[in-house]
Amino acid sequence: MPSPYRVIFSAPGTKGFSTAGFFGRMPLSMMGIGVVTMISQLTGRYGLAGALSATLAMSAAVCGPQVSRLVDRHGQRRVLRPITLVAVAAVAGLLICAQQGAPEWTLFVFAVGAGCVPSVGSMVRSRWAAIYRGSSRDLHTAYAWESIVDEVCFIFGPIISIGLSTAWFPEAGPLIAAVFLLVGVFWLTAQRATEPVPHPKSQHTGGSALRSPGLRVLVATFVATGAIFGGVDVVTVAFAEERGHKAAASLVLAVYALGSCLAGAVFGLLHLRGNPGTRWLVGVCAMAVSMIPLQLAGNLPLLAVALFVAGLAIAPTMVTTMALVEAHVPRTKLTEGMTWTSTGLAVGVALGSSAAGWVVDAAGAKAGYAVPVAAGALAAAVAFLGYRRLAGPAATGGRGEDDRHLRTDDDERVA
Repeated sequence: MPSPYRVIFSAPGTKGFSTAGFFGRMPLSMMGIGVVTMISQLTGRYGLAGALSATLAMSAAVCGPQVSRLVDRHGQRRVLRPITLVAVAAVAGLLICAQQGAPEWTLFVFAVGAGCVPSVGSMVRSRWAAIYRGSSRDLHTAYAWESIVDEVCFIFGPIISIGLSTAWFPEAGPLIAAVFLLVGVFWLTAQRATEPVPHPKSQHTGGSALRSPGLRVLVATFVATGAIFGGVDVVTVAFAEERGHKAAASLVLAVYALGSCLAGAVFGLLHLRGNPGTRWLVGVCAMAVSMIPLQLAGNLPLLAVALFVAGLAIAPTMVTTMALVEAHVPRTKLTEGMTWTSTGLAVGVALGSSAAGWVVDAAGAKAGYAVPVAAGALAAAVAFLGYRRLAGPAATGGRGEDDRHLRTDDDERVA
């Protein structure tokens, strides 16, 4: 029996757009931690570093859904290329201001522009959805594969970003992240054959995808989940520096991503039955509980082990989330819906990294791990409260309001 992963790549063009998406997503794991490393090296201030990282994430949270909405209407190529050029120019301005010791407000201005990056992961997943919309099994495997790619980015991204910034020059990490973004987006948008067909404005009824109650639950929970990730990133860098091995933070964070990567690989091979909402709730709770042991780690090896175990819950939860998004938003708004979950994560990363930076400055790195613990508890609470909106079948039948109109028209023609 062939591997499910081999089956999904039998469709023409899938290898090309998935590879391009890998490069385009590298900045997701490199830019924020690169800015934290750069600013902490240049100024020694983790509060400022965390605030800038938070600004990047908040900017991405505000701009991401709007960019994806334009993509749904006008296509990936027409929208992504100019937006990417704006973001890369802003990164260049941020690095120059940081290197020249410009006033702090200039750093925040350019950080806002640098955060206007497209959600490349959503763009790639929307291509998979267009190819395998009729096969839930293949689409499950495709989403699992993309979660693996996400985690590979988080394994190597921090290593590259922190490693270059500490071994070469402080600005090197964010600089290489911008290069990856430019290459990935232009490579992806050059592949027109697999680009989803845009839907004109006349087909976008019902306003934003966020009007879906199920999507709102996912986004709200992911705000707290993002705070886990943002807090872990900032505190781990500070934890490693306190022990005289700042560069080792990249390896520890890579182990965190490795746990998720392995779990995602296994999860993609499974053909699970039952309610995906229940699996999602279990995954969120597992992520929350896994944050508790971080406060007990007294050295880097123990911290790495704790983070590896914590990572096992991430990818399966993300894969299930994408399946739930597809079930709860119309097809004409699928890219936007997927981006809203990324937006929730981005907002959470902003809040978590900022809060963790201030806690580290005030009480030290070990105390900073209280931030992801609190964020995990909040994520579990929100997931429990909103579970009923995800547990049953979606009001759209997994296809959306637009498809209900199509079915009605078909029925009239048959009659």
